[in-house]
Amino acid sequence: MGAGGPRRGAGPPDGGWGWAVLGACFVITGFAYGFPKAVSVFFRALMRDFGAGYSDTAWVSSIMLAMLYGTGPVSSILVTRFGCRPVMLVGGLLASAGMVLASFATRLLELYLTAGVLTGLGLALNFQPSLIMLGLYFERRRPLANGLAAAGSPVFLSALSPLGQQLLEHFGWRGGFLLLGGLLLHCCACGAVMRPPPGPGPRPRGASADDAPGEAEADRAGLRLRESPPGGRTRRRLLDVAVCADRAFGVYAVTKFLMALGLFVPAILLVNYAKDAGVPDADAAFLLSIVGFVDIVARPACGALAGLARLRPHVAYLFSLALMANGLTDLSSARARSYGALVAFCVAFGLSYGMVGALQFEVLMAAVGSHRFPSALGLVLLVEAVAVLIGPPSAGRLVDALKNYEIIFYLAGSEVALAGIFMAVATKCCLRRSKDTPPSQGAQGGASDTEDAEAQEDAEALPAGAEEPGSLQVLEAPSPGAGPGEPKAEAELGVDPESV
Repeated sequence: MGAGGPRRGAGPPDGGWGWAVLGACFVITGFAYGFPKAVSVFFRALMRDFGAGYSDTAWVSSIMLAMLYGTGPVSSILVTRFGCRPVMLVGGLLASAGMVLASFATRLLELYLTAGVLTGLGLALNFQPSLIMLGLYFERRRPLANGLAAAGSPVFLSALSPLGQQLLEHFGWRGGFLLLGGLLLHCCACGAVMRPPPGPGPRPRGASADDAPGEAEADRAGLRLRESPPGGRTRRRLLDVAVCADRAFGVYAVTKFLMALGLFVPAILLVNYAKDAGVPDADAAFLLSIVGFVDIVARPACGALAGLARLRPHVAYLFSLALMANGLTDLSSARARSYGALVAFCVAFGLSYGMVGALQFEVLMAAVGSHRFPSALGLVLLVEAVAVLIGPPSAGRLVDALKNYEIIFYLAGSEVALAGIFMAVATKCCLRRSKDTPPSQGAQGGASDTEDAEAQEDAEALPAGAEEPGSLQVLEAPSPGAGPGEPKAEAELGVDPESV
């Protein structure tokens, strides 16, 4: 099964065991994005038992999300050093242990350290490796695979929110946390699925026999960087910080920062907003399920749409359109108080939110290429963590001070809409390098950006021994059908002259 499925040259298999990897990524994405929002169901009980305000309690979800994003570079380094599967197994144990220990907490600080830090770290060690493995197994069908994997978030959100409400009513928040900790052990099963894709036979040049399993896996995938000093010997690099000099990465990072300031605020405040408006608790919790149901349809549909030959080159504009639609939804629904108006808001919000979720990582892969994606993802998540630490807690503090949710929706909607406008304008005005790059031979409409980049790198490769000292190079695995005398493509990761 691991080697089955259609293959296209030396690229990812786009099938076979990749479908099992996609299923595991679906579950991991569901836990990573759905769990911090579903925990908000317990906030009122926590506020009552600990005598805290909403802003103090909201730090539980914010710290969990901040750990999910902020530990991105650490996760990138661990994956490159040990491989995806061991990191995910440890992450599943940490996520489960955090919720189990949180059920015994007697202070909010203990909740911050257990449910926030420990569970958030465990989810981070599962989330990023699963996306990396998905990129190794899919290339031609990558937008669809990203959309299907992203659908795990609404599916789990629509299930975890009512489940959390039922656990709260029958077992209290302590029993609910304990049972949710056991549920997170499924992350370990998903990690066991993440075996590396079938690699080519020869060992990459410069790889030694004593490399750790994770390093050998990273070499085969072209994920590990080696720095060539003047003496000719190589020094391992586990994180490619040179990607920060890329203009496309800079535009994406700024967009994600602005987006994260307001994107998660309505979903986190929605249940308590509805309860304060007089909606019964069960109906208020069901609002998140409505968002999830719409999101379930929106993500795979948007992923399939982005994979069309005519639209895939313009995926950045689709992403900016989704951001603007989400921001306008928040702005137009700020005065919604009746249950019908809240349901309409949830439908519109779920549709635009699903589009954003389906496209965000596809845009990053298209911007930096698959070989730089692990490092770029870790750095982007770190930037996003800062915004997550600012956004929801600040919104909660405004709610406590003003006793009014209207300004929160206006503020969150403005931030997300601004992110979409910035993405569209910057893509149009600043990122015009693709017009100066000749298309690779044989590239069809549905071919991926990775093939174009590899073809260009092959054409511009320096002769053997002509590399400049200190240059950064990605080790590309040779094609399975390549002869013994054919050299591998080596992509020099210097700063793009046009980005200076």
